[in-house]
Amino acid sequence: MVFSSTIFLFGFLPLSLLIYYIMPLKGRNLALFLLSMIFYGFGEPTYIAVMLFSITVAYLTGFPIGKYRVSHPQKAKVWLAISLCLNLAMLLFFKYTNFFIENLALIPPLAGVLEPIEGLTLPIGISFYTFQIMSYSIDLYRGDTDTQRNYIAFGTYVSLFPQLIAGPIVRYRDVNDQLGSRTHSVDKFASGVRRFTVGFAKKLLLGDSLAALYAYFGTAAEAEPTVLTSWLLVLTYTLHIYFDFSGYSDMAIGLGRMLGFEFLENFNYPYLASSITDFWRRWHISLSSWFREYVYIPLGGNRKGLLRQFINMGVVWFLTGFWHGSAWNFILWGVFYFVILAIEKAFLLKWFNRSPVTKVLGHIWALVLVGMGWMIFDHGDLSEAFAIIGGMFGLGTVGFASPVIGYELLRTIPLLAVSVIAATPYPARLFERLKDKHPAVAICEPLLLGLALLLSIAYMVSGTFSPFLYYIF
Repeated sequence: MVFSSTIFLFGFLPLSLLIYYIMPLKGRNLALFLLSMIFYGFGEPTYIAVMLFSITVAYLTGFPIGKYRVSHPQKAKVWLAISLCLNLAMLLFFKYTNFFIENLALIPPLAGVLEPIEGLTLPIGISFYTFQIMSYSIDLYRGDTDTQRNYIAFGTYVSLFPQLIAGPIVRYRDVNDQLGSRTHSVDKFASGVRRFTVGFAKKLLLGDSLAALYAYFGTAAEAEPTVLTSWLLVLTYTLHIYFDFSGYSDMAIGLGRMLGFEFLENFNYPYLASSITDFWRRWHISLSSWFREYVYIPLGGNRKGLLRQFINMGVVWFLTGFWHGSAWNFILWGVFYFVILAIEKAFLLKWFNRSPVTKVLGHIWALVLVGMGWMIFDHGDLSEAFAIIGGMFGLGTVGFASPVIGYELLRTIPLLAVSVIAATPYPARLFERLKDKHPAVAICEPLLLGLALLLSIAYMVSGTFSPFLYYIF
């Protein structure tokens, strides 16, 4: 089940809110846990068992980790290793087994011997909830949180349906107190509805429209590759993935508020970044924070010299790429960012900060490289990605533009212009200023949100099934 579906919007969500709020306070975690199991099992009931196994392992191993972390650290470390290994084993088996088999089968002695496992599919959201489970075990071992003794509360944390499928990745210590006691109010609920509606509109009105445009330009590029088509492919996908994923995060944060939870922000206008380093402080913040805290810093971070820092960065970005998918394009995507970040760390960041002109150049550098990176990210066939990237600079093209693409560009300028503006904070800032100066604007806000919701629903009903991009990770 996805948020952008009629069954969720008109069935599951209102029924869940009704059940949640008629339950006594002490029973609301149980209600959320069971509702989240239904939400998850709607599409893949078989894999509920996989999630429950991971939850149970982390819950049970949490007791000896918490018990021994001070008195017998080595015992606590053994139990931590058991928890991490068993949970990672689930992720590795379902996500990467066939990838390893397919690549090992390319070795002559193993050709024809190893065969991919038929019917092995990836449990939805396993990459996200595995990382959340690991954060509990690690934080507990470090003494950053206490042992969770309530199985239902822990299960609710892992399976909470607002952020189960595609994040944001919520660290246990950030919601520990909220699992026991959280605030419910009309204002908070209304804030959640507003945030959900904004994310819903971003996904349906902009994200899906840009996806259709990206598919069209992709077909055109196959028939007649031009420089303009390559740039339009980069632009439309760059905007599409932002509105799709940030839209999901907005919806998750909004749903969390409706249920009394506060999740940390996952995006901070990444396309305003002044460098690639800055971009990764703004994009998928929860994932970047997770890798920094649980991989980069434990490896030594930047405390052991520049060479060791680059090695640590290489490990993090290899894992970041591989986390996104079991394919070589994701690994290359991670390596691509490692190389750029290493170059920036070595000398470019200082240069970007020298003057307003170099800051603008840093912004252009970031946008172009991010767009190129998205082509690698989106194409399992790397030759297609390299063809588009090369086409941006005239390689392998038949010219700058064709009449058909020129016409399509003119026709889609309004959508592209609105999308570019909407990817910045300026519309929100302008609206807040207008509300402060003109009280009538504040009165119109619910009407505008209602209109956006109605339009989004119309697009959803008339369109086809459109899952979120990060739904598959």
